[in-house]
Amino acid sequence: MKKTIQIEEVKRCSIQYVLALKDTLNVISGKWKLPIIGSLMYGKKRFKELERNIDKISPRMLSKELKDLEVNGIVKRTVYNTIPVTVKYELTESGKSLHRVLDVMVEWGVEHRERTLIN
Repeated sequence: MKKTIQIEEVKRCSIQYVLALKDTLNVISGKWKLPIIGSLMYGKKRFKELERNIDKISPRMLSKELKDLEVNGIVKRTVYNTIPVTVKYELTESGKSLHRVLDVMVEWGVEHRERTLIN
């Protein structure tokens, strides 16, 4: 209950609203983070699977962005004791909670594309 009250208070104050937006953008901003999160919405992936799913991302950039997302508690990295070693990435509960945000962004993107193609 307290969380809802805090969110409603933030929504009523432009300074707090902007600060909350900045907090969100600090975690998910950049060219590659949302595509990585979007790919992981469909389940655990190995590094190469992510690389194949995300067009034009370099291995170095994918590695960097995965580390950033891990530090921010969005992605969990699991190392399996196999030969060779297997590493899989998955969304944390916090990462999975972005599903609503991404769905709204996808809907807006489709509608915006349709509007701009018509004009």
